Amino acid sequence: MQSDVIIIGGGLVGMTLALALDAHGLSSAVVDAADLDATLALGFDGRATAIASASAAMFHAIGLGKVLDEQSCPIHRIRVSDGITTKPLIFDALATDGPDASGGGALGHMVENRHLRAALLNGGRAAAGIALHAPATAMSIVRAEHGVTVTLADGTVLTAPLLIAADGRRSKIRDGAGIAVARWTYPQTAIVTMIEHAEPHGGTAFELFYPTGPFAILPMQDTQSGAHRSAIVWTVENDAAAGTMKLGLRGLAAEIEARIGGLLGAVTVVAPAASYPLGYHHAATYTADRLVLIGDAAHGIHPIAGQGLNMGLRDVAALTEVLVDSARLGLDLGAPAVTARYSAWRRLDNSMVGSVTDGLNRLFALKGRVPAAARRFGLAAVERVPLLKRRFMAEARGETGDRPKLLTGTAL
Repeated sequence: MQSDVIIIGGGLVGMTLALALDAHGLSSAVVDAADLDATLALGFDGRATAIASASAAMFHAIGLGKVLDEQSCPIHRIRVSDGITTKPLIFDALATDGPDASGGGALGHMVENRHLRAALLNGGRAAAGIALHAPATAMSIVRAEHGVTVTLADGTVLTAPLLIAADGRRSKIRDGAGIAVARWTYPQTAIVTMIEHAEPHGGTAFELFYPTGPFAILPMQDTQSGAHRSAIVWTVENDAAAGTMKLGLRGLAAEIEARIGGLLGAVTVVAPAASYPLGYHHAATYTADRLVLIGDAAHGIHPIAGQGLNMGLRDVAALTEVLVDSARLGLDLGAPAVTARYSAWRRLDNSMVGSVTDGLNRLFALKGRVPAAARRFGLAAVERVPLLKRRFMAEARGETGDRPKLLTGTAL
């Protein structure tokens, strides 16, 4: 079975790439070892994701806008503070004058991962240019001079000029290609859950920094009955993670209320908590012979700024543009010059985002009065400099740097 590309990994990034390519006339074979229908179950992945406004523009450009229009909550404000007692730094996308008057739309959109997975899976199954193989295992991968051959466990043989690894942070494709990875772990664990609360959030995301790690409250759509909801991403020290996970729903709600200081009124935990160890990794190269890495196969960062998936979606936008341009010129999609263009486009941006998030996490983890005073001074300084505020808001939207056309909402 011949296609323009073979994508190993049918998760959020891999399926978005397949649909972006299909929207521009390029075919793909997508291989995933998981039963993708099982990933739609409510209990499979209770996480929610912040889709930056530039990533949302790409979703609309490739026909995936409906899931955001119907299932997401816009983020209109981000309120950042060192704990709950200090004056916050507020980024307000609704401001019509003053330092936040940047002229942009929402900073992003919060959506449950299961809704994203459903939209991507349904879109992939309906697309004529996508051959979905799941659950399926690649038993043999041969990257030869003139193309790639992947043989599945059921005997199906797939061929294409290019192999794309979208198989996550433990990428077997990356490791099999001998690509080195710089990595370290943080002494932290993310506790993720969902709450209902008495007061409306008004589209505001709260980022509270504590010495043990950041505590994020992210606005979600109200329920059909009108209950106000927010997603919680609570970073705790590893030694405290097991005890936190053993708390019942009432105990967890009490701990959350203590940390958010009544910002949203009475709190009820409405989803079981899940925990995720935190770490950083970055591949030494994004390419090998007839191979490119995207998403978590290439990079993974601390969730402090909610940029992890958006980095992968920016990979998708850049790689789509590179491949579509190359196909229109009649080039070999697996040629070194083609893959090198993608790598050059994405490595610097991903490196910078990774460095910034790592630095922020380490800065806010410093304990003592002097570091706390320095953090508060820094937040107050940004609040007083309109140019800096607009720059940070543009970064949150994903609207800086050399953007691929899809991130502006423009089809190729």
